[in-house]
Amino acid sequence: MSDPIYYETMYILRPDIPEEEVESHLTKYTDLLKKEDIEVLDSQMRGKRRLAYPIGKNKEGIYVQLSHKGNGQQVALLERAMRLSEDVIRYLTVKQEGPLPTPKPSSTENKKDKEEDKGKKTKDKEASKENVKQTKDEETPKEVIKDAKKEEASTADMKETKDEATSQEDVKNNAKEVQKDS
Repeated sequence: MSDPIYYETMYILRPDIPEEEVESHLTKYTDLLKKEDIEVLDSQMRGKRRLAYPIGKNKEGIYVQLSHKGNGQQVALLERAMRLSEDVIRYLTVKQEGPLPTPKPSSTENKKDKEEDKGKKTKDKEASKENVKQTKDEETPKEVIKDAKKEEASTADMKETKDEATSQEDVKNNAKEVQKDS
C-alpha cells in the first residue's frame, strides 16, 4: 500500500510583527484552506530564527509550518495569498509522501500548559522559601559571610605574624654570622 500524499508549506513572516498578528496569519491561512474543504493536518509556529542570508532588510524571521492534505489545487491558492501579504517574506510548499505528520498541540494548548507550569513553579518557590525559613537557625547569610571574612582576616594576620617572626629570626642569624666573621 502506498503512503498518503500531503503538502507542507513553510513560510517566514517579518520579525517585527507582534505575536497577535502572527496568530492571525496562522488562522488566516488555515481558514483559507478549510473554506476550500482542504484538510489541515498540522499548523505550527516554529519561532523567530536567524536567516541564512538577508531577505530584503530582514536578518531574522518568524517561521511557520502548515501541513495540509488535498488534491494540489490548494497550493496555488495558498501561495497567491502569501504572495499578496506584505508580512510574508518567503514561502515554500513541498509535496510529501509518507506517514502523515502527528499533530502537535496547538498554541492555545501550549498557553494552558505554560500557565499550569507557572502555577507549579510558584508553589515550588513558596515551598522552598518555607524550607529556608525552617533551616535558618540563628545565622543569616550576611552573618555567615562576615564570619568567613573574619576567618580569612585572622588567617592572613597569623601568616603576616609568622612571616615577620621568620624575617626577625633571619636578621638575628645574619647578625650572628657577621659577628662570627669579625
